[in-house]
Amino acid sequence: MLLLSVSTLLLFFSSSGLALQIQCYQCEEMTHDCSTPEFIVNCTVNVQDMCQKEVLVKDDGIHYRKSCASSGACLIASSGYQQFCTGKLNSVCITCCNTPLCNGPRQKKRPQPSAAFTLGTPHVWLHVFLILLSFILC
Repeated sequence: MLLLSVSTLLLFFSSSGLALQIQCYQCEEMTHDCSTPEFIVNCTVNVQDMCQKEVLVKDDGIHYRKSCASSGACLIASSGYQQFCTGKLNSVCITCCNTPLCNGPRQKKRPQPSAAFTLGTPHVWLHVFLILLSFILC
C-alpha cells in the first residue's frame, strides 16, 4: 500500500510538471548566434515553459534575441510576426520550441526512429516504469 501511495505521488508530480524546468539560451540583440554555455539560463518553473528565438535581418547583418517564454506569449508573438519572416532586409522571424536549449543552432536532421512511437521525455519513462511496477506488484 505504501508503494502504491509513493508511486501515485511520483506520477502526480511528474505529470503536473512541478519538478520540470526547461533551459534556454538567452541574449539580446547579438550579432552572433549566442548558443554557447555562458548564455544558458534556467527558465522560471511553471511559468516559462518554452524557448523563444528571434532572428532580425538589419542593415548591419543578422541579429539574434533568445529567451525563455510562456507558451501563450511566445505563440502569439510568433504568429503575429509570421508575415514579416521573409529572410530579407527588415525581416523578423520568431520561433517557439519546448525542449531544452532548442532555441540554439539548428540541429542536423537525424534519421527517424523505426519504432511506432518515441519515449523521449523523462516523465514518459517514469510513467512506463510505474506501470511496469504496478504489474509486478499486483
